[in-house]
Amino acid sequence: MKTLSLVLMALLYIVAGINHFRDPNFYLRLMPDFLPAHLALIYWSGLAEIVLGVLLVPPSTRSYAAWTIIAMLCVFMLIHVPMALYPEHFPGFSPLLLWIRIPIQGVLILWALTHTRRL
Repeated sequence: MKTLSLVLMALLYIVAGINHFRDPNFYLRLMPDFLPAHLALIYWSGLAEIVLGVLLVPPSTRSYAAWTIIAMLCVFMLIHVPMALYPEHFPGFSPLLLWIRIPIQGVLILWALTHTRRL
């Protein structure tokens, strides 16, 4: 079961990262005004997700990747919390969906935490 969880997590981050390059305009709509260089941040975060997804696979880098994913998810809260607090700045996104993303981040953090140790 843990191997399946690991494979799914790795694929989730690799696909999510690829999507940053495939559709950067989607992510541009999510970027809060207080962050600089929106497009660069989208590409860098996409690259980070791809690399971290790949690094989850080898046992020698898995713990590092999982802890870095946890840190990255915490940083992403800088985007999710303002979106939930100020949904009027993000038309086209359901306010409920914006709030639901916050506990989802918590679930993703807990999921990554399960992979901070070897199988």
